[in-house]
Amino acid sequence: MELTGAGLTCAQVHEAGLGGVRVTVSGLERARAAWATAQELTGPVYGRTTGVGANRDVPLDAPGLDLLRSHACGAGPPVEPERARAMLVVRLNQLLAGGSGVDPGVLPVLADAVNAGCTPPILTYGAIGTGDLTALATTALCLLGELPWRDEPADPPRYPLSSSDALPFISSGAATLADAAIACHRLGLLLDAAVDVAALSFTAVSASAEPLAAAVQEARPHPGQAVVAARLRGLLTGERAARLQDPYGYRAFAQVHGAAVDALGHAAAVVETDMNAATENPLIADSLAWHNGNFHSAPVALALDALRAALVQTAQLSTARLATLMNPAHTGRLPFLAAAEGGSGALILEYVAQDALAELRHLATPVTTGTAVISLGTEDHAGFATQAARYALRCAEPLEIVLACERAAAVRALNPPPPDRPLTQDLATARQALRRA
Repeated sequence: MELTGAGLTCAQVHEAGLGGVRVTVSGLERARAAWATAQELTGPVYGRTTGVGANRDVPLDAPGLDLLRSHACGAGPPVEPERARAMLVVRLNQLLAGGSGVDPGVLPVLADAVNAGCTPPILTYGAIGTGDLTALATTALCLLGELPWRDEPADPPRYPLSSSDALPFISSGAATLADAAIACHRLGLLLDAAVDVAALSFTAVSASAEPLAAAVQEARPHPGQAVVAARLRGLLTGERAARLQDPYGYRAFAQVHGAAVDALGHAAAVVETDMNAATENPLIADSLAWHNGNFHSAPVALALDALRAALVQTAQLSTARLATLMNPAHTGRLPFLAAAEGGSGALILEYVAQDALAELRHLATPVTTGTAVISLGTEDHAGFATQAARYALRCAEPLEIVLACERAAAVRALNPPPPDRPLTQDLATARQALRRA
C-alpha cells in the first residue's frame, strides 16, 4: 500500500491494521517543504519555543523532549495491536500531507515500524478528542528508544526526533481516526449484509415488495433509501401481496436502513477527510506558522454520534422482523417456528436480540452533548470523538448478533422445523454467514 498523504480510505486502514499489506511512502515533497519552512521560523512558535496549553506564553528553550515524556501517559487495557498499527498508518499519511514541519526522515522509519509489526504500547484511556497526545507521545518515545515497542525486534525502528519535532509529531487525532476508520469499514460490511438478511425475512413471511418499487423511491430521493430498495428488489422474486400493508419492519425497511447507509457514508467521508489532512497546531504553510484549531474533532464526533444512532434504528427494525417470524399470522407456522404445538422453538432468539439491542442503545448515547475544560481554562471545549470512535467499534458485535438472530429465524422459517434444541450453533452459523457476506 503506497501512502502519499492523499486518498487513504477506511478500508485501507482496516487492511493495514490487520497486517495484510506492506506500506511504502512516496510524495515527500510537501513534508520536506514544511520542514524547511519550520527551520526558518523566527519569533514565538507554540510548542517549539514556548510551553503548551496554559504555558503557551512561557518562552522555553528546546521544550519538545520533555513534552513527550510528560505526555506519554495512559490508563486501562492495552490497545490491540491492529488498532495501534492502524494509528501509525493514519499518522504517517497525515505527515505526508505536509503542514506539520516534522523532520521527514522519520517517515520511512514509521513505515518500517508498520511493516515490522512494531506497535507502541499505548493504553485505552487518555484522549478527549483534541488530539491523541498520550498515544503519539508514547510512539515518539519508542522511536527515540526511551520506551520499547510491543514485540520489539532485535533491530527496532529508531529515529532521533529533535525537540522541534515533538509537538508536530503528536498534534493529531490519529488513534481516534484509526478506530473510526476500522469501525466504519466493519459496520459497512454489516449494513450491507443486513439487506441479504432482510431478503430472507421478506421471503419467509411473503412480504410485499411493492414499497421497494422504483416509483416509490423516485418520489422521495434519499440516496441510501434508493440504493437499499434497489438491492433488496433484486434479491426478491416478485411483488408479493399477502397483506395490503406489511408492518414497518418490511414496509419502511428501505427508509430506515437507507438512513443508516447514508449516515455511514457521511461518517466515512468525514473520517477520510481528516486522515488525509494537515491537522497540526501550528500549521506550517506559506512560510509561516499558523496557530489554529484543526486538531479539534467535532466533525468526526458528530458524524459518529449520528451513525451510532442510525445503527439502533436499523437494529430495531431487525428485531421487529424477528417478532413477525415468531408470529403464525405472518408465517402460517406454529408460534415461534416450533416443531410441535406448545413448543418454544426459536423463541429464545428474541431474548438474545433484545439483549444485544439494549447494548446498542447504550453505545448510541451521544458524546457531543458533553465537554471538558482543562489546562487552567485555556482548553475550554472537547469533542470526545475518541469515545465516539471507541463506541462505534464496540457496536459491531451487538449489531451482528441482532442480525444473526433474524437470519437464524428466517432460515428456520424457510425450512422444516427441527425439534427443540440449543440454538447456540445456529447463531454461530448465522454470524459466520454474515461475515462471509
